[in-house]
Amino acid sequence: MHGATRTDGDRKRRAAVLGSPIAHSLSPVLHRAAYQELGLDDWSYDRFEVDEAALPEFVGKLGPEWAGLSLTMPLKRAVIPLLDEISETASAVEAVNTVVFTEDGRRLGDNTDVPGMVAALRERGIEQVDSAAILGAGATASSALAALSRICTGEVVAYVRSEARAAEMRQWGERLDVEVRTEDWADAEHALRAPLVIATTPAGTTDVLSSTVPERPATLFDVLYDPWPTELAARWSAYGGAVVSGLDLLVHQAVLQVEQMTGRVPAPLDAMRTAGEKALASR
Repeated sequence: MHGATRTDGDRKRRAAVLGSPIAHSLSPVLHRAAYQELGLDDWSYDRFEVDEAALPEFVGKLGPEWAGLSLTMPLKRAVIPLLDEISETASAVEAVNTVVFTEDGRRLGDNTDVPGMVAALRERGIEQVDSAAILGAGATASSALAALSRICTGEVVAYVRSEARAAEMRQWGERLDVEVRTEDWADAEHALRAPLVIATTPAGTTDVLSSTVPERPATLFDVLYDPWPTELAARWSAYGGAVVSGLDLLVHQAVLQVEQMTGRVPAPLDAMRTAGEKALASR
């Protein structure tokens, strides 16, 4: 999308992550590590518990010192009516996780989860796959589909719990121009034989699948990061498969946020990852 149009100066700058619940968020750790590495001593990054009802008032009261916001659930769709413009990526998945405030007061929305997924996979050498499987059908699954639209040349099979969810995933596939086939969650163990498996379900959901990991698994992208590793990721690694974690996603999407909000490119990926790993280890 568009980078930040803010410039560094003597003025204190602010950014924050909003959501509900928000106490668990690692975003402050990652962004503050970036500011320290970049020498942005006049920048601060906080977290605020904000739900959908409180969001319009919160955003409306922000002053000119604000550079940007990170948004987590349940605000990624609720923020869209409050913005002046959103990127094609955010529009495609109907979700904004990044807001940048320009010097002239405009509010620009983007989604860094999708390119963050692509970047996390590329870091592990996954540039393209001929098919993939998605476990789950929630908001993260639509971002996963959008990421796969950039790297998957063939069919994506989504394993879901209801026909309503299946219909949603097929609709997302049509919207994103991805060939999507849906299967019942009861058959989810078949997903584990795909060249790339993206697990988008809540903590504990995939534990039952850990005993069905094939002897030579390919690549698992598990979007969870706490607790880590998940049972599925641990078994996958034990069998020699490649594993991309939720922390990898969190760091890569945060790198893009820092770049947009501060205008500094590249953001310090290694410093941010190290800070995230340290924070998780202390929990």
